[in-house]
Amino acid sequence: MAQLTKGETGEWETVIGMEVHAQVIAESKLFSGASTKFGADPNSQVSLVDAAMPGMLPVLNKYVVEQAIKTGLGINSKINRTSVFARKNYFYPDLPQGYQISQFDQPIVGEGKIEIDLKDGSVKEIGITRMHLEQDAGKSLHDQHPTKSYVDLNRSGCALMEIVSEPDIRGPEEAAAYISKLRMILRYLGTCDGNMDEGSMRADVNISVRKPGDELGTRAEIKNVNSVKAVQQSIDFEVARQIEILEDGGEIKQETRLWDPDKNETRSMRSKEEAHDYRYFPDPDLLPLELAQEQIDAIKKTLPELPDEKKHRFIDEFGLSAYDASVLIAERPRADYFEEVAKDRDAKLAANWVINELLGILNKNEQDITDSPIKAEQLGGLIDLIADNTISGKIAKDVFAEMYKTGNDAAAIVEEKGLKQVTDTGAIEAIVDEVISENPDNVEAYKGGKDKLFGFFVGQVMKKSQGKANPAAVNELLKKKLS
Repeated sequence: MAQLTKGETGEWETVIGMEVHAQVIAESKLFSGASTKFGADPNSQVSLVDAAMPGMLPVLNKYVVEQAIKTGLGINSKINRTSVFARKNYFYPDLPQGYQISQFDQPIVGEGKIEIDLKDGSVKEIGITRMHLEQDAGKSLHDQHPTKSYVDLNRSGCALMEIVSEPDIRGPEEAAAYISKLRMILRYLGTCDGNMDEGSMRADVNISVRKPGDELGTRAEIKNVNSVKAVQQSIDFEVARQIEILEDGGEIKQETRLWDPDKNETRSMRSKEEAHDYRYFPDPDLLPLELAQEQIDAIKKTLPELPDEKKHRFIDEFGLSAYDASVLIAERPRADYFEEVAKDRDAKLAANWVINELLGILNKNEQDITDSPIKAEQLGGLIDLIADNTISGKIAKDVFAEMYKTGNDAAAIVEEKGLKQVTDTGAIEAIVDEVISENPDNVEAYKGGKDKLFGFFVGQVMKKSQGKANPAAVNELLKKKLS
């Protein structure tokens, strides 16, 4: 059901399409051999081609093409066996050629679709219009000098995939789910690292509003939004701005706007250009790209198991809830970690320990699963000790904390600290008798109908045994002796 926003004149529907620019993971640029490494000194990774020196000819990077095909297959899209590179003409200080080599009416990837998971548990399909390859521009730096702007061309010529969605997104929640899912797929494929804070993935968000059932409204494009949170915030602001203008009798201008995270507002940048403003024409230095079906089929065979497939397998094979499966597949290393922990063990118990304990402490310490001091094999070892009643679930949490701190194995910690669970019923019975004899009033009250006191007795026994008594044995003996 469409998400609607209440205005003074009734409800409004938000319509969003997104253009996501994803930098291709490759050692060299789209048309030159210069390095793509992030964080190098300004202008230290610029070939003569990137700097647009006279007479320099672009040479297409075969590996980038393979990465684009892999991405197209991963987003369930048609791979076009013939595509054409075109010159997109515009002036910008960090665009040395005065044009960008892109693809116009014949992109490498055609229509497709991806599924997004929403908070209410529903799944929605978002259409992909196309995906094309293009070269990135350089970067203008405005904070290095009080009166001048500097230009860094390290990024100039890096390969970008521009993934264009259909206007199927309704509201900030769906937009966040879409870009998160897209980033997840690209990371699984290894075609883009998705690091929005480094600029290797950024979104142009096209937003319009309309009365439900009306024709599409005039859209404004918010340029280069570089985080999921900023996508949501910019949509919230822009929707409110457009509704206010329309309800006051004004008109929305088709324009490009910038998101200002400090002021939490969008600002007008320039009127929105149409395709004819760029004077596209086929690049005379590059032949049409012709792909063989055998090449596409060979790449298809190398695809990893993708997030949606993995999620459904975790639900079917391991009996996990849709929520737990979604959390575990969010990052490929996280899913791999869980599978190693769950191998030949109780998968639901493994999921609980990975999600609640491990991810909980990693998030608290702003760490990723790849930084975890507890390896998957070690966490599996801890679960084994719970399963064979060597330790109780309560003691396991103390052992886990020690594992996180030291990186030591669970068995070694249990041995060193003498934490093995007491399963000897004789020893447990002696403690139970002691607790009963020390609390005659509570025994009488329990027998008189105060059933909730049973928890008190369990707590006392566990306290006296320093948490080592087997909980099942404690419960059984207490029920027998108090009945």
